[in-house]
Amino acid sequence: MWGHVQAVLFDLDGTLIDSAPDLGAAVDKMRLDRGLPSLPFENYRPMAGAGARGMLDVGFGITPDSVEFSDMREEFFQNYECCMTERTYPFEGVAELVAKLEAGSMPWGVVTNKSMRFTDPLTRNMSLFASAGAIVSGDSTPHAKPHPAPLLEAASRLGIEPELCVYVGDDERDILAGKAAGMKTVAACYGYLGSQHETEMWNADAQIAAPLELLTLLGIR
Repeated sequence: MWGHVQAVLFDLDGTLIDSAPDLGAAVDKMRLDRGLPSLPFENYRPMAGAGARGMLDVGFGITPDSVEFSDMREEFFQNYECCMTERTYPFEGVAELVAKLEAGSMPWGVVTNKSMRFTDPLTRNMSLFASAGAIVSGDSTPHAKPHPAPLLEAASRLGIEPELCVYVGDDERDILAGKAAGMKTVAACYGYLGSQHETEMWNADAQIAAPLELLTLLGIR
């Protein structure tokens, strides 16, 4: 379908990996440390894509405007650093997808709003990312998504023109960033955020309900 595409870029959390269990565990430990009862994991999962902001909202009902937010966010970060590879795994089909891209000599990379503080050790500890040609974090460039800067940086690292790249993500900001960068965009509807109706409103060039569906779009068997 998209025979002109020469590289694939992916969002990280909710697109390639399911990190919700570790994110939820990090904030739930904060509750337990304060003598509060644990919350069901299902409470945390829908907001995993929002990182600390989403987790602290679920766990404690606080927002970035709250006086205690900064200190609690750092506590959450420290908890997450201690557990971020314990329960985090690639989504079903992702390892096979990456293997197919490698077999087809298709360069690929990651563009995430997760900071380097977490992205670098996480990707180093998962063999999935050994063949990634670019891993760009939320603080790798002066701007994070939905600004196109990190996507353009990733394309540059791969040595591929942006218009020859496709960006896959599970959040509307991913689609906005991809369009702003001049890339084809794919909404990963198996991720954390949004219902099918909502993802349709993002106006991505395509939607996939499972990682391996991307291969059909790329014409890879």
